[in-house]
Amino acid sequence: MIDIFTVTGLVLICTIFLCLYRVIVGPGSCNRLIAANTIGTKTIVLLVIIGYIYGRGIFLDIAVAYAMINFIATLAMAKYLEKGSVC
Repeated sequence: MIDIFTVTGLVLICTIFLCLYRVIVGPGSCNRLIAANTIGTKTIVLLVIIGYIYGRGIFLDIAVAYAMINFIATLAMAKYLEKGSVC
């Protein structure tokens, strides 16, 4: 059963690199923002998988904190791209 989660983690890492390519080369700022948000979401899932593989609950706490930071950062960047300032 652990092998399935290891393979899933490796596939997630590969797709994170694909999204990283979109962040670097993306055609527009909105596409880059969405790709960066996708990287954050996949990182959260990867943290949960790592926590399950190693049997550590602390990874779930880290994933929840990272999810909140990812959400707030995405909102701030979207507002900055729309209006030119965060305030």
